[in-house]
Amino acid sequence: MKRIFSGIQPTGEVHIGNYIGAIKQWVELTAEYDCIYCVVDYHAITIEYEISELRHKTLDTAIILMACGLSPDNCKLFVQSHVPEHTELAWIFNCVTPIGELERMTQFKDKSRQHRANINMGLMDYPVLQAADILIYKAGFVPVGEDQVQHIELSREVARKFNSRFGDIFPEPQAILSLAPRILGIDGSGKMSKSMNNYIGLLENGDIIWEKLRTAVTDVNRVRRKDPGNPELCNIYTIHRAFSKDEELIEIDKGCRNASIGCIDCKKILYRNMMEELSPIRERAESLKKDTDYVRDVLKNGAASCREMAKKTMDEVRAGLGIYYPV
Repeated sequence: MKRIFSGIQPTGEVHIGNYIGAIKQWVELTAEYDCIYCVVDYHAITIEYEISELRHKTLDTAIILMACGLSPDNCKLFVQSHVPEHTELAWIFNCVTPIGELERMTQFKDKSRQHRANINMGLMDYPVLQAADILIYKAGFVPVGEDQVQHIELSREVARKFNSRFGDIFPEPQAILSLAPRILGIDGSGKMSKSMNNYIGLLENGDIIWEKLRTAVTDVNRVRRKDPGNPELCNIYTIHRAFSKDEELIEIDKGCRNASIGCIDCKKILYRNMMEELSPIRERAESLKKDTDYVRDVLKNGAASCREMAKKTMDEVRAGLGIYYPV
């Protein structure tokens, strides 16, 4: 089977934007690909973070991934720092990656503006470690959003530069773009984000989710109940497209445009459909939180399996580099 790799930072509180844009697709891809998924804790330390919380957030993020449907039966799941070959390969890739390529990365520029007091080498080198994450397993495909395509292009270039000098070892990975709609925050401005406090948490209870939906921004041109709206301008309708059936979407679209359905009624339909999909996930997560030994075993076994793969790749890499390494 063709191999996929992707990772998620340990935020500890995954929101519906993460779920719609990435995790839901990850689960679907396990039916067609050999999938490797990773909680990328080393990527998380490139910005300021609470040291006391990182371990808990790492475990919580793994629990959410498993609750959404990722399991040892359909993929390999592990924590990045548990396979040290990732960082070893990243150092080697540093030696073939032009600094100019890293300086032009859009995400580095954005992060530098957001974290002016902590513009560190890890922030710039983020995409090199990402390339190592992918290529250590010779993954040919990476599911990403549009904001990560530039990083995948760099991974391809790193693979080409290494192969041309040291031997044909790595594939040039292809991006699998998410077809999910871009989810804005409930304030209607900017990407849904925990740091912006404009998110709906994947594991939040029904009352909290409804309160956030009830007050969420809709089509700003629809001031009164009788005003016709435009679903294409409404973030609530965008979220509908992820949770509601096609026939419902047609009726909501029509009802919004002719003002036969109000925004609150529209939100009630969305809430019902969200709860139908998210409640089982929340229940599975609560069950896993009571059995963290099982979660740790899954991560430990996933890391052991992935490390065996990574070691084989590194044997090839060291041989290609001409490094003395006792067998």
